[in-house]
Amino acid sequence: MHRGYRYLSTLFLTAALAAPVAMMAARSQQDDDRKHEDRQGEHHKRYYDKAHKDYHTWDNNEDRSYQRYQTEQHQRRAFVELNTRQQTVYWKWRHNNPDSR
Repeated sequence: MHRGYRYLSTLFLTAALAAPVAMMAARSQQDDDRKHEDRQGEHHKRYYDKAHKDYHTWDNNEDRSYQRYQTEQHQRRAFVELNTRQQTVYWKWRHNNPDSR
């Protein structure tokens, strides 16, 4: 009987220690996929830049930068229409052309 309680208590302890870690992992995935709000309550999509291992929030500022990029590249396509390679080229350009604030 003593061995059964020991097994059961070990099982509960493991579950108690693992639960917060599992919840944090699930929460961070939701954070990556959800849209973020700015001060005016507008929703903006976040994009992950694999090459630079960072996120970019698509807001009015990013939209202006993308329009500038399109003008330089002589193209007119929405960012979401670009394939992964073309988006990577944009993020590389974006890191080399930061905002002038």
